[in-house]
Amino acid sequence: MTCRKVIILSCLLLLLGSVAACTEKATPPVDVLVKIDNRIVTLQDFRRDFEQILPKENQGSAAERDELQRSFLAQIIDRELALAAAEKFGVKVSPAEVDAALAELQRDYPDGEFEANLQEGKMSLADWKRELQDRLLIEKLEKKVVGDQEKVSDAAIAAYYRANRDEFDRPAQVRARQIVVANEAEGEKILALLKASVPFAQVAKEHSLSPDAEAGGDLGFFARGEMPAEFDAVVFTLPVGRLSPLIKSEYGYHIFLVEERRAAGKLSPAQAHEEIRATLQAELEERLYQQWLDELRAKAKIEVNWALLDQR
Repeated sequence: MTCRKVIILSCLLLLLGSVAACTEKATPPVDVLVKIDNRIVTLQDFRRDFEQILPKENQGSAAERDELQRSFLAQIIDRELALAAAEKFGVKVSPAEVDAALAELQRDYPDGEFEANLQEGKMSLADWKRELQDRLLIEKLEKKVVGDQEKVSDAAIAAYYRANRDEFDRPAQVRARQIVVANEAEGEKILALLKASVPFAQVAKEHSLSPDAEAGGDLGFFARGEMPAEFDAVVFTLPVGRLSPLIKSEYGYHIFLVEERRAAGKLSPAQAHEEIRATLQAELEERLYQQWLDELRAKAKIEVNWALLDQR
């Protein structure tokens, strides 16, 4: 993950569909809202998590709330079906995988913001990690279910390019590397190393706080507006191969190195081939997974206490 604004993750998104379910070993409470085979969801669990996804300022009309409530319940049912299938297939996520995913997500937050978001959502770190584990488990299940069932053809890729030519008009882009440190003093020391000809990628791997440190600080190609404004103001004026001064942002202090520029233009079919293939393959796999989930839902015994749900 990079510092791109579009991927600064809100932990509230991970709460969507996050309802604690019990197994058949638990004693069903009186207020069981949903039974999905041998799994249950209580009304209290549903209400708690549903409230977390509602906008704080404007929660909409009663009709809008009811519609959102039913949509949320459908997501919960699919989630429980998927988690039950993962258990059946022996799909597992290790504590180390959860910790690694959590660390990657936390890196994109300024100090204290991640914890503040948890407090705002009234969720403990332990509960959040359990939700993250479920999310990773379902991602693994999707890969197992879809596998290598079907691949996108070259003909489909060519047809997509012909039908979406405007999509491949690209603005000017730069490819840059960055190093992020916590304070100005540390940044000055890093600049001294770089000016002494220590390779930028090596210094990034050893000293940068950014998630892209493992890739030597490589941010890949990006256009204006895809990064914070402080970044754009530097990298789009910086000559190729020249170090930037220290740049302060909410993430810390940055040093940039522009490695390459791309002029604005249209990607050819050959240049766009892999990008289109990845897009179409992801869409295909999502359709296949949803088909599998539809079949699973059709075979499951699902009971919903609608009267309980409609209580005010």
